[in-house]
Amino acid sequence: MTIDEACVSCIINQSVKVANAIHASELLSWELTSAVTKMSETFSYNDAPPEIASYVYEEMARIAHKTDLYDEVKELSTKKALSFVPLLKKELSNSADKLLTATKIAVAGNVIDLAAEVEFDLQEELDKIFYTEFAHDDFALLKEKLSVAKSVLVIGDNVGEHIFDYIFLETAREFSPDAQYFYMVRGNPIINDVTLKEATEAGFDKICEVVDSGVNTPGFTYNRANAYAKEIFDKADLVISKGMGNYECMSPSHRSGICFLLKVKCGVVAASLKKEVGDIVCKIV
Repeated sequence: MTIDEACVSCIINQSVKVANAIHASELLSWELTSAVTKMSETFSYNDAPPEIASYVYEEMARIAHKTDLYDEVKELSTKKALSFVPLLKKELSNSADKLLTATKIAVAGNVIDLAAEVEFDLQEELDKIFYTEFAHDDFALLKEKLSVAKSVLVIGDNVGEHIFDYIFLETAREFSPDAQYFYMVRGNPIINDVTLKEATEAGFDKICEVVDSGVNTPGFTYNRANAYAKEIFDKADLVISKGMGNYECMSPSHRSGICFLLKVKCGVVAASLKKEVGDIVCKIV
């Protein structure tokens, strides 16, 4: 999907979030917002929002002289997510349908999104997620496809959320142990998206193959991916896409068999899915 006029103000507002995250001075904050506002005058409406974000964040990183603008925030997000793991494992062990519970856990983690128009509280989300129905519910189909898949690719989204993805992958492997599993990450730091660094620190390499996509966008942009990532994406029997950025980049996609797992956090994506902001979605295309 391509950007909407509403995306422009959202992207400009992200410069304020970045300034706060890096504890920028008043002058640096002004420089960041001014630069992004100026860039917004030439945004291409043929690009997906994550493609626009790649240019914007590259420029903000240059101005701030900082490679990873959200490094401190990502560390805090990981610690916070890890603090919930014992509770989530307990919920999982008591569940009658462990795969459904793990899928809900994975979606709950999707609230950790620093680029979202609307922000949600992780604690609140976890308190209600197990009693919340999918607004678009293809879970039965996901379960069916997972049961016969020989290869499964999960495309990660945000740091902190990746801790919940780990729980999902562990559960998926128990449900369908003969499949080969892949977890795909971004090629470099962009917003608070998960990269090889965070995935390795979380131990993903012990339960699946971690794939560095090579993309510099906060979403899997196929034409920016490296050859190996494209091959895995094309050949996987089932692709599970986490979050709005991946949805924006893969709507549409040249392949079928993609399950989009996300929480709707902006009006543009809500309109695309014909859902409401705050809804949770499990949609297979």
